Amino acid sequence: MRMVFRWFGEGNDTVTLDQIRQIPGVEGIVWALHDVPAGEEWPMDRIIEVRDQANKYGLHLDVVESVNVHEDIKLGLPTRELYIQNYIRTIEKLAQVGVKVICYNFMPIFDWARTELHKEMEDGSTALFFEKAKINGVDPMELVLGITKNSALTMPGWEPERLVHLTSLFEAYSGVTVEHLWDNLAYFLEAVVPVAEKHGIRMAIHPDDPPWSIFGLPRIMTGAESIRRLLSLNDSPSNSVTLCSGSFGANPDNDLIAMIGEFHEQIPFAHIRNVKIFENGDFIETSHRTQDGSVNIAGVVRAYHEHGFTGYCRPDHGRHIWGEQCRPGYGLYDRALGIMYLWGVWDALEQAKAAIEKEAGRS
Repeated sequence: MRMVFRWFGEGNDTVTLDQIRQIPGVEGIVWALHDVPAGEEWPMDRIIEVRDQANKYGLHLDVVESVNVHEDIKLGLPTRELYIQNYIRTIEKLAQVGVKVICYNFMPIFDWARTELHKEMEDGSTALFFEKAKINGVDPMELVLGITKNSALTMPGWEPERLVHLTSLFEAYSGVTVEHLWDNLAYFLEAVVPVAEKHGIRMAIHPDDPPWSIFGLPRIMTGAESIRRLLSLNDSPSNSVTLCSGSFGANPDNDLIAMIGEFHEQIPFAHIRNVKIFENGDFIETSHRTQDGSVNIAGVVRAYHEHGFTGYCRPDHGRHIWGEQCRPGYGLYDRALGIMYLWGVWDALEQAKAAIEKEAGRS
């Protein structure tokens, strides 16, 4: 397991590279050029700038999250050809600085969606919260009006500068089905996967978050069956999955341990996050500790260990603790605590394995 840490860039993150390098076992950053609009080709000078910043602190930049996929690609519009070529050129540039994994998603309009940024928990910490009733049955056009009028309904997974395009995007997706989205994903992968494979890069799709339809939009990466379908589209090792325990884990029907067992060879990148699911389907993000949520994090780590996982792993969203002012879900403190919990489980498993091997050597 190779531990990495999400970093949003100088001037765009409350966490510094100097702080990241002090977290035990962290060897690299998970990064992106967040100011480059989706669909645009990434400038080489900016890529080199981030590489040099990371190198200064002994951190690699093997994992990119995300090179965002333009909506025209998801919609299958004729203009997708331009954006696919931009994507290919970006892959080629990232290969030049040693990138090994590109995490991306194929969620229409919204990336990860939550309804509250700072839901208070019993211990006084706050966390990202998803309230089903606030989204179920919401008319998309009412949503647009509500967000543009600064309503209490927030979409923290959506860049503010793109909110102005919501109306036209909802109109564009009218009539787009799950099958249309699968077809458009297949077309995209047919174009980019050979390029990624040539350069030793794995395209690792992130699951839909949450893993079900919101606002009537089609969503396709929701569980084990969708992973099987994804892998059937292209049998290249560069067609792979970012297995996010928080995203898939928001649906209790998803058996994460079984999924790791079935797909571990196609998982180059793991997000490990815990969520507590309530009886009505609401969920809140918790600490990484198994007992604090509904996801068996210790079991997830054990599954990776049993299958000899050598891919990249990062603690996903954390709580906001000790008064830290930070990007929602991305504070330093709770994610660092999460890393130490993950290493604690991993190290215990390593010691147990060593003890068994030692005993076997005596017999």
